[in-house]
This record gives sequence, C-alpha cells and structure tokens, in this order.
Amino acid sequence: MALNYKNIVPWGRNYDEYRRMFDLKDNRASILGCGDGPSSFNEEYTRKGGRVVSIDPIYKLSREEIEERIEETRADVLEQTEKNKEKFVWSEIRSIEELDKIRMKAMKIFLNSYDEGKKNRRYVPASLPDLPFNDDEFDISLSSHFLFLYTDKLTYEFHKKAITEMLRVSGEVRIFPLLDMNANRSSYVSNVLTDFKKNSIEIRKVNYEFQIGGNKLLIIKRNRVKT
Repeated sequence: MALNYKNIVPWGRNYDEYRRMFDLKDNRASILGCGDGPSSFNEEYTRKGGRVVSIDPIYKLSREEIEERIEETRADVLEQTEKNKEKFVWSEIRSIEELDKIRMKAMKIFLNSYDEGKKNRRYVPASLPDLPFNDDEFDISLSSHFLFLYTDKLTYEFHKKAITEMLRVSGEVRIFPLLDMNANRSSYVSNVLTDFKKNSIEIRKVNYEFQIGGNKLLIIKRNRVKT
C-alpha cells in the first residue's frame, strides 16, 4: 500500500534524530533548519549553546493553532504508518505506540518553547524557495523530511530553486532522506547531482534509518570564488 498524506503534515523529530540524520558532530555550527515544523531540534540545540533558526509556514500560527493542527493530523499519520509498516525499520522504534510517544514528546518540547522562540526570532514564518536572510548568514542549511520526501507534491523546479537559495544563505546544504514518501529513491536526486555538479557533492551513509533504505544524506558545499 502507498503512503498518501493529503497535505504536508506537522510531525516533529528530536535533537538526537537530527544529529544522526545530518551527521552533526558538534554544536558550533550556525544552522538554518528549513521546514522544521514542530521539531524539538531548535530548542534542544539552543540549550546546548548552538545557534539555530527554523523556518516553516506553520509558524504563522499561534501555539494553540499548531497544537490543534498536530492533533488533527496525528491519527492519520499513525494510521498510514500502521498500514505501511513494512516500509519502516522497527529496531530502535519498536512499535506504532512508541513512535507516537517519541514524536509527541518532541512536539511538546517544541510547543513549550514556541512563544519565546518566536520572540527571539528562532522560529521564523517563511518557506522555501525564498529565504528572508542575508548571503552567508549560516554555516549549514538543513532539510529534514521535506525536500525529496514530497516528490509527488513539489516539482523539481521547486527543489532546484530551494537548494540554490539554501546555498546562498549558507555554504553547505544537507538534505535527508533521499527517499520519497513510499521509501523509493526520489527521481529528483539524479537531476540534483547533475545540476549542482560544479559544487562539492557527497552522498553519505549515516547512523539513522527508520524508512527502509533511508540512511543516506546528501551534502552539497558551495564552491567559493577565489579572490
């Protein structure tokens, strides 16, 4: 059975998952998280002394509205996952119930930090492919479970513009996973490798896999012009 969410859903992951998905080694990098939604990464990374800004159109909403949206979509996400259990690795996360518990814990941390985070400009209501930041404002731009994942909903032209913009505001882009919603390698990956071949590109295996085969990270580093 194919996974078929009606819309892009708010579903938050935690700091440890981000650290492993993106092979983050320390907390010194200045990070832009694109499409972070109700992830707890921002709050947990900030607590560890790092600098991170998250963007997502959902940040236009109030805390109460986001919490309501999570509850509206939660049952559908869990039901779709249950119907497609064969597409996931059930080793660290052992059941649908445990998945729900882990995700809700992360999203609770996010919700508790949301109002202060918005006031401090850590949560910015914006979306790819247009970023409201200066050139080279960050060290790394991250995309977790957004680019490539929604291959059926977002065009390749959108992906190309989004990656170009992420490279404008940071010297390095990291995208995870390389799979679409149904655990197939996105058809856009090969196009990205071709269109950005003038940059330094690496596909790196990481110590994280929940979707079967979803253990590879795309890293694109902008080549700097020598003066």
